[in-house]
Amino acid sequence: QVQLVESGGGLVQAGGSLRLSCAASGRTFSSYAMGWFRQAPGKEREFVAGINWSGGSTYYADSVKGRFTISRDNAKNTVYLQMNSLKPEDTAVYYCAANMGRFPQVRVGASYNDWGQGTQVTVSS
Repeated sequence: QVQLVESGGGLVQAGGSLRLSCAASGRTFSSYAMGWFRQAPGKEREFVAGINWSGGSTYYADSVKGRFTISRDNAKNTVYLQMNSLKPEDTAVYYCAANMGRFPQVRVGASYNDWGQGTQVTVSS
């Protein structure tokens, strides 16, 4: 089992930037993929970005491609989500998650094994 703690959320104006961090503990961090998901009020949870164990492969939802960047520092057991050009529709609770699968389906929330508690991101217009 992996323990995940997100940080970095907050209130920002449209066009601004935030960087989310997710610190992991409990298993060798470099052995599993990581993902970021979000859930807005009244909406289903949706995939935002994913990254493989080494950081060599990254995946993005079309809605954030070109604006968000996922990265990881295996020495610090941390995954990041750099969010630029934020829009009001990016407002949501953001969750990081760990995927232990041998061939992880990074876009599929149900394939993840452990989740953080979430951090609120609010983008004002």
